[in-house]
Amino acid sequence: MPLSDTASLLFCLVFVLSLGCGHSKDFGSLCSTCKQITDNFDKGFDKTAKKNFGGGNTAWEERKLSKYETSEIRLVEILEGLCDSSNFECNHMVEEYEEHFETWWFKKKTKHPDLHKWFCIETIKVCCPKGTFGPDCNSCVGGSDRPCHGNGGCDGDGTRGGSGKCTCHLGYEGEFCLDCAERYFSEERNDTFSLCKECHSSCTTCTGATNKDCTDCREGWEEDEEEACVDIDECSKDPPPCKDKEYCSNTDGSYSCSVCDSRCSGCKGPGPGNCLACAEGYKDEEGTCTDVDECELSEAVCTEEHQECVNTNGSYKCQCAGGFEEYDGVCVQQAQPEDSEEGPAEDTEDTNTENILEHQDL
Repeated sequence: MPLSDTASLLFCLVFVLSLGCGHSKDFGSLCSTCKQITDNFDKGFDKTAKKNFGGGNTAWEERKLSKYETSEIRLVEILEGLCDSSNFECNHMVEEYEEHFETWWFKKKTKHPDLHKWFCIETIKVCCPKGTFGPDCNSCVGGSDRPCHGNGGCDGDGTRGGSGKCTCHLGYEGEFCLDCAERYFSEERNDTFSLCKECHSSCTTCTGATNKDCTDCREGWEEDEEEACVDIDECSKDPPPCKDKEYCSNTDGSYSCSVCDSRCSGCKGPGPGNCLACAEGYKDEEGTCTDVDECELSEAVCTEEHQECVNTNGSYKCQCAGGFEEYDGVCVQQAQPEDSEEGPAEDTEDTNTENILEHQDL
C-alpha cells in the first residue's frame, strides 16, 4: 500500500475514534455528549448568575470591561466546568467548537436562548428535535408527538442517526406497535391508537381480562365445567410428581419439589412436624420428630473401657474419657510428664493440690 494511502487510512481511523469518519459517526453518542455539555453549561450559567468581577472598583470594571453577566470571564468560567478531565469525547467537542460557544454567548444568546437547540440541533447537527431522527430529522412512525404511536421507542429518536424503526413496549408488536402481543388483548384500537392489556395468567390467548375470557389455557391449567381456565393441582396426582424424601408444593400453573427435613423419613411438608415417619435416630413426640439421646438409654451404647458417650443430632459418638487417648482403637491413659526435680517444695505441694481438684471436678 502506498505511503500516502496508509497515512490517509490512519487519519480516518483517528477521526472515527473522535467524531467519526463519514457515515461511521455514532450520532447517538455524539448527541448524548452534546446534551451533556449544554446541560452542564446551563448549570454553570445558573451557578455564576450572582457573581461579579469581585474586589476593586466594581463600578469602574463594569463600565470599562462590560458587565460580568455577559463577560468573557464568565464564559470561560462556565466552559472550564463543562467536562471531567477524563472525558475525552466531551473535552474534544468543547475544544472543536469553542468558537461556536463564543458566537452564541456574544451574538446569539438573546435571540436563541435554548443552547441545546441552537448548538446541538441547528449548528453542529448531531441531534434532532424529540420524536425525529436521521440526517434530515424526519418524524418517527406515528409522528413526532407520539413516536411509534406511544407504544414503543423510535431508533435514533432525537439524533441524526438511526433507522426510525420501532421497538415496541411490552404487550405490543408489529411495525407500528399497534398490534397486541401474545397473552395480551386489545381493549381499544383505531388507526393511530392502540391499548393492549394483559390476559389472565391462565390464558395463552384471550379476549378479555378474566380466566373465563381465555381462548386457550396455558400449560398447567385446564378448563372446568364453567369453561374457565383453572390451575391443575399436580401434587394431588397419583403417583405424586416428587421423589422420595421430597414434598410437593402446588403453584399457579406448576408445582415445586423440596427436600424433606433431615429428621423425617418421608414428609408432606416442611419442618419436623410434617414427617410421615421419623428418620433413624429420631422419635415422634406429639407429632414432631425429635432427637433420641442415645447416651441416656438404659443400655449403654459405648461399651469399651474408658469411653464416654456424646449425643449428636440423630446419632451419637463414643470418645475417650478425660485423661485418656485413642490408640489403635483402644483408650489408653495419657502419658504424664515427669515431675521436675528442681524447684521449691511449696511448688510441688501446690501442683499436687491442683491435680486433686481437677480429678475431683472430673
